[in-house]
Amino acid sequence: MAADAVRLIPRTLTLVLNDQGLSLRATAAGSGVNRQAIADLLAGRSWPDVATVARLAHFTGTNLWPDAIKIDRKRTH
Repeated sequence: MAADAVRLIPRTLTLVLNDQGLSLRATAAGSGVNRQAIADLLAGRSWPDVATVARLAHFTGTNLWPDAIKIDRKRTH
């Protein structure tokens, strides 16, 4: 479940950056998040921490957290 939520964050961020015409450099400067950390997040090479998601969400003015994730309660791992 957590992995599903985290996978949606870079997808959403990519759409937001494209829609707003923001480069990695501009996003890094405006959000205070390292440019390489943003690149790694977008490429799926890293999972963001809560502070990173909060900074990016605040800068873009967008909720990057998924609204809802389908939970399979029968899954044990």
